[in-house]
Amino acid sequence: MKTGGGARRSAWAFTLLVITLTLAGAFIALGVLPADAQDAAKEPAYRQFPVFGSRLAVWAIAQLHLNFAAFILGVPIFAVIIEIIGWRTGRAEYDWLSHEFVKLTFAAFSTTALLGAFLLFLLIGYYPKFWNYMTSIFFPTYWVYALLFFAETFTVYVWYYGWDWLTGSKKWIHVSLGVLSNLFGTAILFVANSWVTFMVSPGGITESGALKGSVWAAINNFTWMPINIHRLIANIVFGGTIAAAYAAFRFLAAKTDEERARYDWMGYIGNFVALSAFIVLPFAGYWLGREIYAFNQTMGITMMGGFMSWLWIIQAILIGVLFIGSNYYLWLGMERIPGSERYRKYVPYMLMILAAGFIVWATPRSMVVTLDEARAMGGTHHPVLGFLGVMSAKNTAVNLMILTTFLSYVLYRRANRISTKSWVTTGMAVQWAMFGIAAVIVTFYGVYGYFVESMVRIGFSVYQVGAVLVAIAVIMIVDVFMFRGARSTGAIRWGTIAPRSQYVLILLAVTFTWLMGLMGFARSGIRQHWHVYGVMRDTSVEAVTPALGYASNVITLVTIAFFALVMFIFWLGGLGEKGKEGAQAHGRAAPVIAGGGNGKP
Repeated sequence: MKTGGGARRSAWAFTLLVITLTLAGAFIALGVLPADAQDAAKEPAYRQFPVFGSRLAVWAIAQLHLNFAAFILGVPIFAVIIEIIGWRTGRAEYDWLSHEFVKLTFAAFSTTALLGAFLLFLLIGYYPKFWNYMTSIFFPTYWVYALLFFAETFTVYVWYYGWDWLTGSKKWIHVSLGVLSNLFGTAILFVANSWVTFMVSPGGITESGALKGSVWAAINNFTWMPINIHRLIANIVFGGTIAAAYAAFRFLAAKTDEERARYDWMGYIGNFVALSAFIVLPFAGYWLGREIYAFNQTMGITMMGGFMSWLWIIQAILIGVLFIGSNYYLWLGMERIPGSERYRKYVPYMLMILAAGFIVWATPRSMVVTLDEARAMGGTHHPVLGFLGVMSAKNTAVNLMILTTFLSYVLYRRANRISTKSWVTTGMAVQWAMFGIAAVIVTFYGVYGYFVESMVRIGFSVYQVGAVLVAIAVIMIVDVFMFRGARSTGAIRWGTIAPRSQYVLILLAVTFTWLMGLMGFARSGIRQHWHVYGVMRDTSVEAVTPALGYASNVITLVTIAFFALVMFIFWLGGLGEKGKEGAQAHGRAAPVIAGGGNGKP
């Protein structure tokens, strides 16, 4: 495989970074290691990390590790899908795009491994009793995890460096390597999730906490599969937003129209993948919440109605930003599509639905009020707004926002195409009817939820989710057939999108990263003073659940650190493409995107 001087400089720069971080980590570890750390006879249950405290050190490194792990697991999933599209359609631009996405994961791979090793050292050194207990349960899975990680790394490297070798009649082998690497990555995710979910909902153990029978019972606990699905979808969203942010970074730094067109298209694809997965992400969250309630209602009440209830107001604001930002990006993108003018009249109405849903979702159940205000209202619940603070209203709001976001995408998809099918009027009627039926079902169960018990109300979310998913599936199937062979009103003018759209892509990446940290705190915080809920108590001096303000500050600092590292990775990605060899840094010419395409992924 041919590489330019810029690529070699990138490799040397990253190698220097790895060496520097390794040496720095070694010196820090030597400096903060307690004097009695090697006294094996004492074996204390806890050791105190200087200045920051052990919990904060583990928290920060664990969150950074999870962020990078989500990136390297999410990006290859849609990279191989894009490669398959390019392989089957013969379009070189998709092959180039897939290669660009995989290239982003390489520096992240090394960073993930470094952070994972650092986290392991922290857990062994500062929480030895807890680590010994987890090892007594999950030791067999450690070998599986290590072998899977080796297999994934080896497969990804062959997949990447064999791009120019496994072409033509051997392309199917290359695609198979991409699929295999994703299977290994998903298996790694499932194994690691068994450890964290066991801490929340332990299973397969005796009353004393000892493993009984096979380790499989401990792995397959109440929240294992919901977390698997939730994290898998979230990783795809996260990878898409980061890849789109990278494209935005390159778009804003571009010097030519051709380069801007190329990265405009790349940003659209990244955002499309993220948006597609984000639409179904709340449904996986509902399933996870229901399983937590099923395992322990006290834990569920603590999560939704206890001291963490205000955390969900913050979550609502962040998800509102993601919904409105994603739609805004699509609406801005329609301005570069000839013929989209006929759909822009719907934008104000969609914005009103999104704004109304955002307001409902962000309305708290219990108001922060003075004593006089509480007396005037007759309690902490507002006589009118209090009805919007329960899950019936919020589930209704989010499902209507999902339907609206899907409508934005449908309008964008057909913006420069006019169907020539004789049954187009009937097809349109079916689509609008499905939107209406789904909206009615969602609203009906939202209102009915006020008249039933909480456990029944939680079950209504299944009907709301089902209505939305069925509507999306039917509308999309009709749309694909209805616009097959459609007449074009003009090619998309890639690269002409307003620059503010790129800042929206960066905003979406930052917001989702912060949201991931917040939800990680929620999942961990509901255990309160337990390492393993109901089995192993946390008896350290830090055995308290942090206040929401403190947690938010920690998550913010971790997010800043993550994006500082990501910006460095972006910079490395650009080094190999400077100069005349810029478009051929990996042995292939970058495709010309300007003026082509129809906006479909």
